[in-house]
Amino acid sequence: MAISTEQITTIIAAELSDAEIEVSGADGKYQIKVIADIFADLNSVKRQQTIYRIINEHISSGAIHAVSMSLFTKEEHAQTK
Repeated sequence: MAISTEQITTIIAAELSDAEIEVSGADGKYQIKVIADIFADLNSVKRQQTIYRIINEHISSGAIHAVSMSLFTKEEHAQTK
């Protein structure tokens, strides 16, 4: 039932091939950071919905039960450095 950070990274990468992905956490509680231009022109809710659609199967199964997300375009992320 448990899922690893590597598995979550692989799942997201399969859908967002050009994304930079960092996942940390354990025991069903994860922090997900994704940097991808697919987020351009999307508000924060739409960005989160994009990721939730990808990982929803694992939320439904209980493997993931808490998620915090940081979602940026490449340009936005460059400005945070």
